[in-house]
Amino acid sequence: MSTTQLSVNREATRRRILLTLKKYSYLIAMVPLLLPPLLLAAGQATDLVNLFSWGVPVVVFGIIPVLDMLLGKDSLNPDEETDVPRMVGERFYKAITLGWVAGFAALLVWSMLELASGTFSLVGSIGWIVSIGIVGGLGINVAHELIHKDEKLETRAGGFLLSLVCYAGFKVEHLRGHHVHVSTPEDASSSRYNQSLYNFLPQAYMRNFLNAWKLEAERLQRKGHKALSWRNELIWWYSISALALAGFTIAFGWLGAVFFLGQSFIAFTLLEIVNYLEHYGLHRRKLENGRYERTGPEHSWNSNYFLTNVFLFHLQRHSDHHAWAKRRYQILRHHDVAPQLPAGYSAMIVLAMFPPLWRRVMNPRVEAYYKGEEHQLA
Repeated sequence: MSTTQLSVNREATRRRILLTLKKYSYLIAMVPLLLPPLLLAAGQATDLVNLFSWGVPVVVFGIIPVLDMLLGKDSLNPDEETDVPRMVGERFYKAITLGWVAGFAALLVWSMLELASGTFSLVGSIGWIVSIGIVGGLGINVAHELIHKDEKLETRAGGFLLSLVCYAGFKVEHLRGHHVHVSTPEDASSSRYNQSLYNFLPQAYMRNFLNAWKLEAERLQRKGHKALSWRNELIWWYSISALALAGFTIAFGWLGAVFFLGQSFIAFTLLEIVNYLEHYGLHRRKLENGRYERTGPEHSWNSNYFLTNVFLFHLQRHSDHHAWAKRRYQILRHHDVAPQLPAGYSAMIVLAMFPPLWRRVMNPRVEAYYKGEEHQLA
């Protein structure tokens, strides 16, 4: 065996070992489901229940960014010929995402029971709803992975999870709206250069909700059906949301309604903040024929911080996802051509909440990306 062949074999073996270790690292993505009961137990043990009820945002937006920096980046890509076919066929990856859906449904009911038991003060109750809402926001990321797949079990599980946070329109608008119009003025989920988060959010809420109904109505019209019919999938998904709300309200009164709607609002707001940072200032150029250039890795911000990548099922490899939307999370790749965020999503979400700091950090990166064609920034 030649020295070259030996080197290639060693590299393949090394890559396979690292990919195997990374495979089981995705179990970290289940941690958000365990955080509320663990934090509640810690609060009860220390008699600081109302303080620990705010623990999820502290962990997600305080501790994880620090661990991100300590653990560093991961730019390892699976080999398309040897690794990808094997990884796509492994049931382990699918089991985690489907298990997440069942786990979140159980967590919602358990969390409401704890809230109704009188465990928390008013401040503690608010913290508890915020914490569960953040877990739900992370759940939308799981739903995002599922709705992109072709298998009915996965797409329906994704729709069900979205119904539990009252954001079922995402299933329609994201696939048929965002992925078609990403990084163009037609997309409500692509933030503009110099646009603040607080200007972006109201537009995203309203336009995405309305566009989902418009897209579903157009789909049904093409098939000769009316928009208001049993064939409208949004009616089914929002009916599940309505039934869940009714169930929580009947069982727990006004507190059940506040809990269900409150955690939903926090969850889909977290989603839209992530949308804000994923495409900030980037856009597809318009061609001479009036169409936009094909979506590529360069039209989304990328981040390779290891912890948040396994924590979010590789959502931070967003550049590869938009260029090849059907790829499963475990085989998403790093692209050198993609613009890179200076930190993981957890840190960038906090930064986005302070527009002056956000612009100070991100605007120079956008300007550097369009250096030599500054007119594109307008």
